[in-house]
Amino acid sequence: MASQNILNTPFLQEVGEIARFTGRFFREVTKPRQEWEEFINQCYFIGYKTFTLVGITAFIMGLVLTIQSRPTLVEFGADALLPSMVSVSLVREIAPVITALICAGKIGSGIGAELGSMRVTEQIDAMEVSGTNPFKYLVVTRVLASTIMVPVLSSLAIAISLYGGFLGANLKGDVSWALYWYQAYKALVFADFVPAIVKTIFFGFAIGIVGCYKGYTSKKGTEGVGRSATTAVIVASLLVFILDLIAVQVADVLGFT
Repeated sequence: MASQNILNTPFLQEVGEIARFTGRFFREVTKPRQEWEEFINQCYFIGYKTFTLVGITAFIMGLVLTIQSRPTLVEFGADALLPSMVSVSLVREIAPVITALICAGKIGSGIGAELGSMRVTEQIDAMEVSGTNPFKYLVVTRVLASTIMVPVLSSLAIAISLYGGFLGANLKGDVSWALYWYQAYKALVFADFVPAIVKTIFFGFAIGIVGCYKGYTSKKGTEGVGRSATTAVIVASLLVFILDLIAVQVADVLGFT
């Protein structure tokens, strides 16, 4: 009886429903015909429309990290290591995770609210009646666009944050452009970039799946739309941290750290 009660908990039921939703995505994504026009539109909205927010945040992130780290390194006489420390920190962990959290907030809530509104206003039901596959048109395109664009945004965020680090290093110091980038890239190896980019692919997939699931299964009218958008952000952000923890452990086992 106790084990049956555990299996009937809302949490496990939600996990099971998301797993079924994910399985349906993989079945639908391989079926013709692909909605390429809608996919490109979603890449534009998810990538280009989010780039400004990601770019500003990345620039401030690199600037603040450099300013905050400098006094400690100066205290130990290691201020020459500032570009190296900043570059490793940003590339390996900070830039990908912060970018994913921004996308979880903006993209996850946007998808959840959009699909939730379509569900409660019966637009999705109308698509089914007209013979259109709403899952393929609405869900597959958004999940694929999120999976592709989050790594792209993360790569741009790394570059912009490193430039912010250069300005931060010159606020109270004097580091030439060539010296800063030489020291920054000298500390990096190819193994630093591989886990950082690969895990953002999973971040993007998780954000897209959660946002689409919450919106596509929204209920209870306008109240359900707001709840879908809110829970999409919460669950997607939590999954980002969980996936990041798993990625760090896997990278350590594979010798990438």
